Amino acid sequence: MSDADLLARHLGGDPHAFSEIVRRHRDRMWAVALRTLGDPDEAADAVQDAFVSAYRKAGSFRGEAAVTTWLHRIVVNACLDRMRRKSVRPVADDELIEAAEREIPATDQAGEREVSLEVTAALKLLPADQRAALVLVDMMGYGVDDAAAVLGVPPGTVKSRCARGRAKLAPILSHLRNRSDLTRVSSGKGAELRDG
Repeated sequence: MSDADLLARHLGGDPHAFSEIVRRHRDRMWAVALRTLGDPDEAADAVQDAFVSAYRKAGSFRGEAAVTTWLHRIVVNACLDRMRRKSVRPVADDELIEAAEREIPATDQAGEREVSLEVTAALKLLPADQRAALVLVDMMGYGVDDAAAVLGVPPGTVKSRCARGRAKLAPILSHLRNRSDLTRVSSGKGAELRDG
């Protein structure tokens, strides 16, 4: 059954349809929230807020985009709302390590974990709008048009936010460029950051 069918069944009163949507998409939504907020607890809260909002506002889904795009938009907005309401508390190194260990398969080398932690810490230095665009495009593998739909902005805005974010990250992460052992850094959910 498609996501759109499940959403229609939810609107029709099926008590199990929305829980299936949550089951299908919670891991990917949590990955977006974690990369956007950089804090596992804040990310979990944002995803919970987003799914509650999606549950309540399911009738507002117009079907112009995929259900996953609609959910991503709600999750990103929940993250941005949390960042605006209060500054996200600094994340302790042990929390970052714990979050990275949950995301990176055990077969990855220690060097890739270290790089993943460095990238996550560097992302936290960016403004929220640039961070959200980079997470969607560079880490989650969205096309510019899809990321624009999620963020509710024109594609040109996504491109400029990504360009500005990459320009800010380049000097911070430049030491990773010439590592011969690094060809890619996994985001933990299938998308990759490419070296160079």
